[in-house]
Amino acid sequence: MTIFAKIIRGEIPCHKIYEDEHVLAFLDIGPVARGHTLVIPKEAAATLDQLSDEAAAAIGRVLPRLSRAVLAATGATAFNVLQNNGAMAHQAVFHVHFHIIPKLDDTSGLGVGWPTGTLEDGAELAKAIASKL
Repeated sequence: MTIFAKIIRGEIPCHKIYEDEHVLAFLDIGPVARGHTLVIPKEAAATLDQLSDEAAAAIGRVLPRLSRAVLAATGATAFNVLQNNGAMAHQAVFHVHFHIIPKLDDTSGLGVGWPTGTLEDGAELAKAIASKL
């Protein structure tokens, strides 16, 4: 059982921002920036690919609204939405969760490096991925 499952069940308190039948949003206790919010499905799934369509849709419906609220409350004009899957991708709690991280200035919030490569087999790769849908 993860810490998020305990929060959902009310065994661990949180600073709740939003809750409905499928989703819970609350402030991160180790924030990267003021207003750093976690958005989690109530469905237990470790990674996004394991999440049901219903739970994914429920999160998708509230992420924009929660993002607007975080921006309005913090005064930020930019933000990141981050979602990690698996230990190699820096996931620390193995329950799907999205981070809404406000950027209050150039030094606050999430810093991201983006080492680009080149796309060499785009047509073949796109066809392979599409065939798995």
